[in-house]
Amino acid sequence: MKLTVRAGVMLALVVGCSLLVLAQAQPPAKPARPKPATPRAGTAKPPTAKTAPSATPTQGAGPTVAVETSKGTFECETYPNEAPRTVEHVLNLVKKNFYNGLRFHRVEPGFVIQVGDPNTRDYTKRDLWGTGGSGTPVGVAELSRKHSHVKGAVAMAHPGNAAKADAQFYVTLAPKPNLDGKYVVFGQLVSGFDVPDKIRVGDVIRKMYVKP
Repeated sequence: MKLTVRAGVMLALVVGCSLLVLAQAQPPAKPARPKPATPRAGTAKPPTAKTAPSATPTQGAGPTVAVETSKGTFECETYPNEAPRTVEHVLNLVKKNFYNGLRFHRVEPGFVIQVGDPNTRDYTKRDLWGTGGSGTPVGVAELSRKHSHVKGAVAMAHPGNAAKADAQFYVTLAPKPNLDGKYVVFGQLVSGFDVPDKIRVGDVIRKMYVKP
């Protein structure tokens, strides 16, 4: 009887040690990757690789807009065929010199740069940067599958509803397909591809105009 008990105890110890060793040998669980932010106008702060934009304007593209900043100039073509109301809205603001003197209020490396809030003309209103606009939204969500968020895409930020996009727009610094179908892409960089990566919060749009 004593021999049987001791054998049982020894067997239990061997099994317990084996389980402990097995548990220690298991790799730790990988932490969940955080979801990327989205470009939103207002209080919120907005893969499969796709090709970079071509320097040759896309066939059927509309007017080209030049954006002269304190870090250099970039130009973007527009897509009035797919987003007519959005393009018209932005071009009207450009022609009214709305964007001249505005500062980039949002810069997220590898994600986006964002501009379009008139509060950014005043450093004493720094806490309000990112909350303003022209006061007149586009009024329609012209979401399209034709133009996606490749690097250099130019799209409208909004506070949760694409139809309420106003004056704030952003430029993607890398392909962001997770934003497709949520934000209206109305343009694409065609020159000055290195400039957006140089932009920092507070950099100014000296002049923004429609090229003749």
